[in-house]
Amino acid sequence: MANDIAVQFHHLPPDAAAKAIANHIRQFWERRMRQQLVEHVASGDVDDLDPLVVDAARLLDG
Repeated sequence: MANDIAVQFHHLPPDAAAKAIANHIRQFWERRMRQQLVEHVASGDVDDLDPLVVDAARLLDG
């Protein structure tokens, strides 16, 4: 689902896209879902994620 969100922001510069994705996730995902994404990225197993999602998850964690 996060990858689908990222597609909508690919037209933006990477930093702006990551911030927009993080804001979208903060606004529309419940805390448990956000935490699962952050933990998934922290595990290092991110081959299935768009790089913008990885950056957004790191913003969510910070």
